[in-house]
Amino acid sequence: MRQLKKKFRKLTAELLDMPQDVVYDLPRLTMIGDRQLYIENHRGVVHFSSDKLRLALSKGQLEVTGSELVIRTIWTEEVFVEGIIANIQLIP
Repeated sequence: MRQLKKKFRKLTAELLDMPQDVVYDLPRLTMIGDRQLYIENHRGVVHFSSDKLRLALSKGQLEVTGSELVIRTIWTEEVFVEGIIANIQLIP
């Protein structure tokens, strides 16, 4: 049943020319150098400090590490982070 759902989503995305991040509820990351990071499709902040940000995703978590991290903007499903970004990791 699960495989059938995946195939249906993929077919729907292709037929309607929809981005896969929307269909599969995946995070979308936009990074400018090592100084700015824009994250869409998150489910909330799990942890934040000046050297680590951890966000809940639909499947797992996203961890951003660095220094001087600051959340400039946060909305329901979007976060804009500035600072010196050293690492981004998806945690299942």
